Amino acid sequence: MGKDKKRSHSQRSSSPPKPPNFPSYQTAPNLNPKVRLLCEIISTTPSPAVETLLQDTGLRITQVDVENVLKFSYSFPSQAVKFFRWSGHQLQHHHSPYSWNLVVDLLGKNGLFDAMWDAVKSMKNEGLVSLATFASVFSSYVSFDKVKEAVLTFEVMDQYGCVRDIVALNTLISAICREGKTIDGLEFLSVAKSRIRPDLDSYAILLEGWEKEGNASLAKTTFDEMVAEVGWDPGNVPAYDSFLSTLIKGKDGVNEALKYIDILHQRKCYPGIKFFRDVLEDFQKVGNVRGAELIWKAMVEKVGIRPDTEMYNLMIELYCSKNYTDTAKKMLDEMVFAGAFPDMQSYNLLFHFLIKNRKLKDASVLFNEMVKNEFFPSKTDCIAAVKIFLDIGDPYVAVKVWKFMIENYDSDLDETGNLLINGLRDANMLPEAVKYAEDMIEKGIKVTSATLSRLKHSLSREKKDGVYEELLRKWKSS
Repeated sequence: MGKDKKRSHSQRSSSPPKPPNFPSYQTAPNLNPKVRLLCEIISTTPSPAVETLLQDTGLRITQVDVENVLKFSYSFPSQAVKFFRWSGHQLQHHHSPYSWNLVVDLLGKNGLFDAMWDAVKSMKNEGLVSLATFASVFSSYVSFDKVKEAVLTFEVMDQYGCVRDIVALNTLISAICREGKTIDGLEFLSVAKSRIRPDLDSYAILLEGWEKEGNASLAKTTFDEMVAEVGWDPGNVPAYDSFLSTLIKGKDGVNEALKYIDILHQRKCYPGIKFFRDVLEDFQKVGNVRGAELIWKAMVEKVGIRPDTEMYNLMIELYCSKNYTDTAKKMLDEMVFAGAFPDMQSYNLLFHFLIKNRKLKDASVLFNEMVKNEFFPSKTDCIAAVKIFLDIGDPYVAVKVWKFMIENYDSDLDETGNLLINGLRDANMLPEAVKYAEDMIEKGIKVTSATLSRLKHSLSREKKDGVYEELLRKWKSS
């Protein structure tokens, strides 16, 4: 590197903590055949023979071809570099900046740091080094647990024509925090802020890191420092979202979050829809009705957020899962007035739990409303509804649901149809049982021999053997 400040790096590091999951050309859809062939050569050819085999193909290469091949060659860094060098001859050594950055990245992500820096030096000679180049270097070092080397790289950026400004600083902090090393990001910022003043993004990145790591204590420390350094800003929503999301998962989380929502409110600063949605999803998963209600009230009444249909659905599902179906129905009815319109999921959630909990009067009313509004119940819930309505002795609603099923579904109807016929027969509705048996036969829905046998027994008892013979004839000819 000549006069460059000394860096700490080695020819190759030990493997990163997590095995890399590099993209493969084999799973890429709609890949250009030429690119696929080049990727295949790179992935199946020993490094010393790659350039000869590439030359033998006679293929002409463009800058875009090089970019696409490199994207799928991370698992074969030595061969990829040979390909890059070979293709450079065709391009008069005018590779795109993106191709150069890909080479830097694939070398770094494989821990080949000396080779990575050789590529960076070549880019410097071409005047191609950019912040994107250093973002890759930062990320590679941190992924190999080399935060110190990433920080040292930040210190030499200016030697490569890149300014060490707040954007560069935030890029490094982001790379550190993405790898679950937010404490290192915080320590770096505490040293660097004497030279480069942090901005809102600096703290938003750290708070997002604490959110991922679930560290409410250090999130509070970072939040307090953010307020002291950059103040309150209504536009700093991502930071507030991450901070509150971290608090709510900690000790006494709901009360802590509500306390800070009040503090934010006093400063005319508010969290956003992301926090609201994430909290509802988490509370729905764990069944925390009270927590969801408190946050809902605070976000709607204090912050002024208008929940969308998806968020109403989360509350409906949460209420239903705890058997609060009356409250869920009330929320369904309130949606329209709040500007969020029920969708198929809204209705199906409630219908499913009404059927499951045998609140059948409400289920019947809701079924009619769903059909009227063309929000069709799922087939699974319809099957359950037919069975339950027959079980409780309400065959008329069962028939209504069955009619809906045969109009809107065209498969997996046999079992439910036979269930309906037998249920009507057991309810002393023999003419209706015969009618729906004939209807099923005409529609190609299988009536079982067991169902026919039961109908035969009942019809014989009613001295209607002729009706059975006609039904049997239709059944045999179907």
